[in-house]
Amino acid sequence: MRSQGRREFLANVGRGMLVASVGATVAQDLGLSMGLSAAEESPRLTFGAIEPLVTIMEESSPDQLFDKVTAAVQSGTSLRQLISAAALANARAFGGQDYEGYHAMMALAPALAMSAEMPDAQRLLPVFKVLYRNTSHIQGVGARTHEKLHPVDSSAKIIGADAKTLLARSRSVDMDGAEGVFASLADRSIDDAYNALLEVVQDNTNVHRVVLAWRSWAMLDITGKEYAHTLLRQSLRYCVDEEAGIKRNKTEPELRRLLPTLLSSHSLAESPRVKRQADDAWISNLARLIYSSPRAAAASAVADALAEGFRPEDVGEAISLAANQLVLHDPGRQKADSDAKPIGSVHGASVGVHASDAANAWRNIARVSNYRNTIASLIVGAYHTAGQTNGQLPQEYPLVAHREKTKDVKDADLLAETDAAIRAKDQGRASALVHRYGELGRDSRPIFDLLLKYAISEDGALHAEKYYRTVSEEFAVARPAFRWRHLDALARVTASEYGYPAPGVAEARKRLSV
Repeated sequence: MRSQGRREFLANVGRGMLVASVGATVAQDLGLSMGLSAAEESPRLTFGAIEPLVTIMEESSPDQLFDKVTAAVQSGTSLRQLISAAALANARAFGGQDYEGYHAMMALAPALAMSAEMPDAQRLLPVFKVLYRNTSHIQGVGARTHEKLHPVDSSAKIIGADAKTLLARSRSVDMDGAEGVFASLADRSIDDAYNALLEVVQDNTNVHRVVLAWRSWAMLDITGKEYAHTLLRQSLRYCVDEEAGIKRNKTEPELRRLLPTLLSSHSLAESPRVKRQADDAWISNLARLIYSSPRAAAASAVADALAEGFRPEDVGEAISLAANQLVLHDPGRQKADSDAKPIGSVHGASVGVHASDAANAWRNIARVSNYRNTIASLIVGAYHTAGQTNGQLPQEYPLVAHREKTKDVKDADLLAETDAAIRAKDQGRASALVHRYGELGRDSRPIFDLLLKYAISEDGALHAEKYYRTVSEEFAVARPAFRWRHLDALARVTASEYGYPAPGVAEARKRLSV
């Protein structure tokens, strides 16, 4: 019999602590034991005291999950701990290298934020929805038996590694080498490691590339920074995987030449500029320019604005508004990609929803990174948002015709009529009613509550939680002149996604009697 290592010892201590805290009977119901599975005979990444909860998220069948989660909550486990365990289970199982896997990961933190907006009796609903999706996919693809993340071999670490070394390993599709460099950086400073990682993320534009990078960092507010290396590895591995495709296509991304040129020609990476606050007209004009321009031109315009000293927040708001226009000008899907995304739909992986989530991620990254990456993320964010207007409608939702048809609706009936429009899948009417509600200067909370209900009940083709959170965050920081545009867009997307209920939610409602 082999000796027990320190990592395994700590994992078993953690398992024992949870068993002791919940009691033997509940522990048995949760499927906890002190034994090691066959899969653990090889080196395995484990998570100390939270490991038993992580194991529940990996090993439970979807049918068992609700009872196990309920038992854990009744024994004192918080929703934050549930989300933490699910994130770690997802990272270990998929390592940022599975499409549905990283979509489930990116929905976890938004779902926890959504739960805080719910009445006490219903707060488990959005959390359980994403836990169910997460565990179902882990189980469905057998990821528990071939986990992607394992401990990084200490021999792979490189003393003195820096951002350039990490970027070089990524571009050479050297997964083990990139992992070793990143582990070395994380050992020194997780903040420095993240800033090095961002230079890899900025090397190409892809919505999942940037949103995974942001949501993994945002998850640290939930899990704590002790799990930062594990969570951020997902983003690195995604980028290295994508690099293999770039090599196959033999076309170097334009951004790799453009970004260094813009940073150098404007001396942008050297020192902060004097901050100039933009007015509404300036932001609106820059947003239109980004929306309508080719990508390189939009990136250059943002570099000029930053060189002139305009505040990163103001530039970021223009990028967000340009992405919002992509939702409001969307003609709808031209052909059905699946039953969940029919002709005319604008939810899921639509150009506008993807652009909005990406813009939100670039803005958030700009707020938490060093000066060089604040500037670079906004330039890349503008590049990412621009160049996507092919086939867009000349007028934005709600169209004039949509507004005309809502003129007879009484002010007191606007919420009920919006609900009815969503259920009728009438995107134009839903956005027109919300637009009018905003023009009346009403409190936004009732509208958010209405749209939140459907962000939880509907599947949203993997995007409901992320996009709801994107709109919530952008609305919260937007200027009054632009704020309600985000809710107009969310109302349209909500009407589009209605009619495709999320797995597990109906059963959860039944169990919770809500």
